[in-house]
Amino acid sequence: MATITGRMELSRQGLRPRAAVHWNLPPAMLVELAVRRDEGALTAQGAFVGLTSPHTGRSPSDKFVVRESTSERSIDWSNNHALEAEQYQRLKRDVLAYLEGQELFIRDVYCGADPDYRLPVRVVTTAAWQSLFVHNMFIEPTPAERERFEPRFVVLHAPELKAIPELHGTRTSTFIALGFADRAVLIGGTRYAGEIKKSIFSVMNYLLPLEGVLPMHCSANAGDDGDVALFFGLSGTGKTTLSTDPTRHLIGDDEHGWSDAGVFNFEGGNYAKAIRLSAQGEPLIWGASHRFGAVLENVVMDRESRMVDWDSDEITENTRSSYPISFIEGRVQSGMGGHPRNVMLLTADAFGVLPPIARLSPEQALYQFLSGYTAKVAGTERGVTEPKATFSACFGSPFLPLHPTVYSRMLGEKLEHHGAACWLVNTGWTGGPAGIGSRMKLGYTRAMVAAALAGTLDAVPTRLDPIFGLHVPEQVPGVPPELLDPRGTWPDPAAYDDQAGKLARMFRDNFRKFEEGASADVRAAGP
Repeated sequence: MATITGRMELSRQGLRPRAAVHWNLPPAMLVELAVRRDEGALTAQGAFVGLTSPHTGRSPSDKFVVRESTSERSIDWSNNHALEAEQYQRLKRDVLAYLEGQELFIRDVYCGADPDYRLPVRVVTTAAWQSLFVHNMFIEPTPAERERFEPRFVVLHAPELKAIPELHGTRTSTFIALGFADRAVLIGGTRYAGEIKKSIFSVMNYLLPLEGVLPMHCSANAGDDGDVALFFGLSGTGKTTLSTDPTRHLIGDDEHGWSDAGVFNFEGGNYAKAIRLSAQGEPLIWGASHRFGAVLENVVMDRESRMVDWDSDEITENTRSSYPISFIEGRVQSGMGGHPRNVMLLTADAFGVLPPIARLSPEQALYQFLSGYTAKVAGTERGVTEPKATFSACFGSPFLPLHPTVYSRMLGEKLEHHGAACWLVNTGWTGGPAGIGSRMKLGYTRAMVAAALAGTLDAVPTRLDPIFGLHVPEQVPGVPPELLDPRGTWPDPAAYDDQAGKLARMFRDNFRKFEEGASADVRAAGP
């Protein structure tokens, strides 16, 4: 039966529900229930719209790792908030007590397309649309696999339950708590669905290095001949847009592992930024976001026509579209690929001084990987009046239980063994900083990435950037040559020099915390 009033089925998770329990419902039934329960509404094209206010993004300051003996020595406590075991157990008891009185939606899924490394996860939630999100974002077991499914991690998702800081040891009423000894994740006080997927990404970032697999915050695609490309980058740098390329085959848009066999997707779906989405700029994402079964978070929709205003940031700039990767035509159905030939490190430089593309030595790639640079634009956050540098180690600092140098050493070994070419791609500003210059045209960025992947740039002469030490191609097919020299695009070269020097100092200041764990060659590879 699809719906049961189960008690004992969840006893291993410590749950004895008193209300209805819905197990692994198909998407259509979840949508029906979500609408009936007034959890959201449908667009004119049939996608489901859910609102998560006041939380319209992740809450990294409310994320905790439980301090306990089995993992305490491994966790990088300089980057992770600790929750004492006693506080965690008190919080877990209250989460379980709350969930037992609610109508529950259970989903058994896998994280990881490679059967050798996949993690069986059970997600317990109180919302039908959140269960649909889990269906979209993770990998569904076959009916035979579901019969013998045994979760190795459980997510207890109680979005309406608020923590009591003085009782539970949290910072606010919001909590995301990872218990590695308990093999459980507790989430509450926030409806933002991205917390579910990112919590399990954090779990994979802890487990996979123990098996010699590098977990990565990156997208991946493959050409017709199977050549794999990785795209590392923080939110807003183009990770999803550039990998979801109609001329190539999408492996995944956000989270991957790199094993001795090659690359594999962690997920079964995409979670694309939807602000200013257009059919012209991102046709595959546009099409997927207009299908029944897609989940749209915090988009603005007209109540009568049910049409979405994709350009509106009335609720948030961080609007999202979640859909199964099967909605993308030409995807790699296995979610797996070979070893990468090219590794792209993406940045949206709002200072307007980095070149639009540059070839990186392996040492430069590791320096940039540890730096994880992008920039926030004035106006995106209260108090930000000029470009603000953001450094997030390994392009995913909030999701790293271990020290960043653990992941960088693994990446260095992979690059050396497989000889992948590395590139820095600036999808940000040129001709001046944000507010003065202009954003790099997507068509030009696509042309530069395509040329790099095709090997066209291998024999092109390069110039050495005197400030950042980067090797910049002097020509790229389809790209105006003057665009390749950012200094020349500024009306005042002296102003460029001042801004570039400022960013270079920020890089150096940020990298000091990695100097002890980085080799001399990597330390010397920065600006």
